[in-house]
Amino acid sequence: MFVLFEEAGKYLGGRVLSEAEASAQVELDTGKRVKVKGANIVLRFEKPSPAELIAEARTLAAAMDLDLAWEFAAEGEFGFADLAADYFSDKPSLAQQAAALFALFEAPHYFRRAGKGRFKKAPAEIVQQALAAIEKKKVIQAQIVEWAGQLAEGVCPPPIREQLYKILFKPDKNAPEYKAVVDAARATQRPPLDLLERAGAIDSPYQFHWRRFLFENFPKGTGFPALAAPAIADDLPVATGVEAFSIDDSQTTEIDDALSVQGLGSGTVTVGIHIAAPALALTPGSAIDNVARARMSTVYMPGYKITMLPDEVVNTYTLLEGADRPAVSLYARFDEATLELQGTETKLERVPIVANLRHDQLDAVVTQPWLEDASVTSDNTPEAAANLRAPLSFLFRLAKQLKAQREVVRGKPENFNRPDYNFRLVGNDGNEPTGNEQVQISTRQRGAPLDLIVSEAMILANSSWGGWLGELGVPGLYRSQASLAPGIKVRMGTRALPHAGLGVKSYAWSTSPLRRYTDLVNQWQIIAAARHGKTAALAAPFKPKDADLFSILSGFDAAYATYNGYQGGMERFWTLKYLQQQGITELEATVIKDIPNGALVRADTLPLVFPVAGQQERGARLRVKLGEIDEIALDVSGTVLERLDTPKTDADGAAADDSGEDEEEVVAGPIAIAVDLTDSEAAPENTPA
Repeated sequence: MFVLFEEAGKYLGGRVLSEAEASAQVELDTGKRVKVKGANIVLRFEKPSPAELIAEARTLAAAMDLDLAWEFAAEGEFGFADLAADYFSDKPSLAQQAAALFALFEAPHYFRRAGKGRFKKAPAEIVQQALAAIEKKKVIQAQIVEWAGQLAEGVCPPPIREQLYKILFKPDKNAPEYKAVVDAARATQRPPLDLLERAGAIDSPYQFHWRRFLFENFPKGTGFPALAAPAIADDLPVATGVEAFSIDDSQTTEIDDALSVQGLGSGTVTVGIHIAAPALALTPGSAIDNVARARMSTVYMPGYKITMLPDEVVNTYTLLEGADRPAVSLYARFDEATLELQGTETKLERVPIVANLRHDQLDAVVTQPWLEDASVTSDNTPEAAANLRAPLSFLFRLAKQLKAQREVVRGKPENFNRPDYNFRLVGNDGNEPTGNEQVQISTRQRGAPLDLIVSEAMILANSSWGGWLGELGVPGLYRSQASLAPGIKVRMGTRALPHAGLGVKSYAWSTSPLRRYTDLVNQWQIIAAARHGKTAALAAPFKPKDADLFSILSGFDAAYATYNGYQGGMERFWTLKYLQQQGITELEATVIKDIPNGALVRADTLPLVFPVAGQQERGARLRVKLGEIDEIALDVSGTVLERLDTPKTDADGAAADDSGEDEEEVVAGPIAIAVDLTDSEAAPENTPA
């Protein structure tokens, strides 16, 4: 005897070997033996064989008119044999009964299951909705097939182009656009990114990186709502005897900081560190604050930037020359001979800004000899720099002393053996780049005099204000580093902890409130400290253990890392462009790290780290032939042509390090996309949506 039975949502047939009261031992056509509950057996028969019966029943079921079957079906609960008698004949055959069973079971939009082999008609309105959904799904599936075919032929359908970045990075895996890409990639056996690039979905490598960044970080665009910068209500005194000046790059519009020097020749010199004061006008929770908090920082990239605040707001508070500008000022008094710090004081005031000095106009003039020897002259010294020679000379002398003092605490000197690289896109003039501009890359040695003056002044301000807030019990946003041991990274927190990397007791970013949100938050806290002194903790906008402060910290950390990553990626893009534009096919480079099957090298004259094949000694200098450049992956590799030197080693045999720092090296690799070619195929067309 044979039986037809249900097992795990399928109907199977087999030969009965033995049977008990509630179950049967059944042998399938495959030879497998299974135990079947009696309640799961729906048909018993002597012939034909189960395979023949199921095949014939499947053919009959496929030809059944489900609309007609639904009309014939009884209104209440019924069995499959009842429907077979109504649909086929009064005495339906085994095959017809099985066909009715299969048709009922596989049409849940028409018939609902009411038990083993028993069913109930679905309401007419449900049937109509299901049929409409099935028809819609058929249309969508046809569209998917059409789009997949176009992609395979190298043509990108407009809907896929419009949703390119969503498909690649944050897809709705049920969307037809996504499914078309998956189907086309499977059919052509091409990686999705390669498929889309070949089909013209990506306008250019630069636009790919730019629009991906916008999609992930600025989905509503980079524009600002209409915002008016509020005026500072405080009646601020004008700083007496102060002539402050800033030192920035020419493209800097957010001039956050300026310096002043008073008392030269008197024995006690007062250095003023003056910080633009938007926090005197803006309030936490205001419309402008919400914009700044959403962005967290200005985003920098070669030739362009996305500012944290609208230009109109920046222009209201920036320390532009020619006027008295609102500022939070730290005055530090030093013994002129010994440079010993005698005390600090914080003031809220208006500061006369006499000059905005620019690095690119002065770095060749304001050199160490020019600052240390008054007899050194230059014919092309700008008047503003000439007028400020004495203050600049004192600040340089002080900066060297401050750096030396920090290095004592730090335990080893800071080495700036690698230059900073400046990128200029010719003719760009600050407009959004297209990716085709001619790029110029220039260098400025880290630790150059003007850099040192500014950096030491800002470290002094950030460490002084950080320590002051800590003494008053006013929380702030701090950067700290427990030690210089390998793997110990700089972290952010709300407590005043030491920063081993800088060699200071505490460090709270406070000197860039127009371009970093942490600095704006800290400025609110500093202003409360300046106004209220010992009771500042009660008056400050953010209280100890304030949940909002922790939220800002985590949000800033994430955004700042993302922005820095994008800046690094775009600098790498333009470096690769530079190689192409200059026809550079070989570079001299230094080995910095071992990697599997090769080594990581840093170009000697460009900001480029890339892999080369073959093991190399760390510190070795090589001449390398460059391979093919991939502007989408931002990738290039090299082949070693020759060894240029033998690396020097210390007493332990370790190659000498040019920086003494445990630095992260970021190298491009495959783009991580969210298109998964293992996603399941589209559901059958007759399955309800």
